[in-house]
Amino acid sequence: EVQLVESGGGLVQTGGSLRLSCAASGFTFDDYTIAWFRQAPGKEREGVSCIMSTDGSTKYADSVKGRATISSDNAKNTVYLQMNSLRSGDTAVYYCAAGHPSVTGLLNDNEYVYWGQGTPVTVSS
Repeated sequence: EVQLVESGGGLVQTGGSLRLSCAASGFTFDDYTIAWFRQAPGKEREGVSCIMSTDGSTKYADSVKGRATISSDNAKNTVYLQMNSLRSGDTAVYYCAAGHPSVTGLLNDNEYVYWGQGTPVTVSS
């Protein structure tokens, strides 16, 4: 059974940091690009970052560039998203996903096949 389990979300003050984790099982982790998406209340789901299976290269949305770092521990089948300098606009449910996206669709949710249940992040002032 394919599973992606997110953890690490919670309540954090503006300017604070969080590290989200995505533990994968049930598929060949090394063969898949893993991405983080988020969805704020009343908004569409947004691609945040991904780490590619081919060479470990990464991509970030402009909204988090410079504040987020994605990394992977292949021995643990786990991907992390370190978020710093958090703002109220980062408040959302964060999801990890696995797939084989095209080069132009790295942060396009339509190109991912496996999804976790999400972990909520609330940034308060």
